[in-house]
Amino acid sequence: MDWKPWLIRWSREWIASAKPRELEPDTVRDGWLGYAPATPVAVAAAEARLGVRLPPSYRDFLLTTDGWRHAGIFVSQMRGTSSLSWLKDVESFWAEHWDEFYAPEDDDYSDEGPESRNPFRPALLISLEADSGILFLNPEDVNEAGEWAAYSHFTWRAEPPARFDSFTALMEHLYAEFHQMRHPAGETRDTWDNKIEQARIEALAGQIEDPVTVLAQAQEFGRSRAGLLRAQLLLFLGQQDDAHLLLGHLLSPDARPESLLTDPLFTEEILPLLFIEHDRTAGPAHKSVLQAALIGDRPEIRELEIVIAEHQARLRRPDHRLSYGNREFDSLIRAALARHRDEPDALWPAVKSALPRWRPRSSDHIAPVVLLAEPATAAAITPARGRELLSQRRGGLVHKGGDDR
Repeated sequence: MDWKPWLIRWSREWIASAKPRELEPDTVRDGWLGYAPATPVAVAAAEARLGVRLPPSYRDFLLTTDGWRHAGIFVSQMRGTSSLSWLKDVESFWAEHWDEFYAPEDDDYSDEGPESRNPFRPALLISLEADSGILFLNPEDVNEAGEWAAYSHFTWRAEPPARFDSFTALMEHLYAEFHQMRHPAGETRDTWDNKIEQARIEALAGQIEDPVTVLAQAQEFGRSRAGLLRAQLLLFLGQQDDAHLLLGHLLSPDARPESLLTDPLFTEEILPLLFIEHDRTAGPAHKSVLQAALIGDRPEIRELEIVIAEHQARLRRPDHRLSYGNREFDSLIRAALARHRDEPDALWPAVKSALPRWRPRSSDHIAPVVLLAEPATAAAITPARGRELLSQRRGGLVHKGGDDR
């Protein structure tokens, strides 16, 4: 990590997105969330006091800034060289209550390796002020590069401590968390939006793995468009549960993409599928995606209620039928269903041969999701066939130059 330029960017984005009451005069004046660099003498003194040599990425960080403000959203202050301390010496509570945070019977728990042992006991505390949580490094969990594993833990999350391979990885996570919550304008957001658009083009060209990976990374930075695109891919890869979780998140008022509720991708493709999911899963002990999305009384939830009510009214009409998209593709799918509705293995080749005639309903539409809302075509599209479908070029792919081929 080249800390200085990255931390300068982080500082500028945070200042631009901060509320007036959050801004400190020296932070605004200097455009910097950090402090003066620690001197090599100060770092050496801290190491002598602690009895260890600090891991490389954290050492370099301190030599760039001796502490940090606003690490992510929930850590307002990180420690500098003069206040670094062993957790057991300043907040022994954490080590003493390890079993409450990470029970040995947990499925993820292992008795092998340093990561399986109580990470609080040897921890070096690096956070100073946080919202019911801590950041720390574990000197007993070291990789081949000499980096100590880093952890974040917040009691209100009711989860075990989150482990990262290094201090750098922890800071990258906190930076993504800041973007996820604040959505600051700037170079980082623009870069991810460009990557998302490239992933969309690659997905329509028949690529799968790279777009799925890039879109997942973009989601970590709070880019809702990435979630909308990725959900479509996961649905055809047989990862329906993950896709439904994504769609449920996208329906929440704070994460909902602009114009989603009026986008035909949602009203004609995703919403019919969510009604199927509702009929399959809703019950006394489980809320469907739509039920969960309607909890609350915000105006944005009322907007969703109206869209759902309109769709329910359409379902009750005796002449209602699904639309499979553009006219040519719709006609081919209907013809295939007329011939092979009860024959999944015969229906699939007909669906596959119709795919070159499919066109997106809107700019974020990358796969014919509505096929999964029709029981017959859904039965014909196994995960292996879904992958085969996604691997085809489709949709009149628009290249960077703007030509439609």
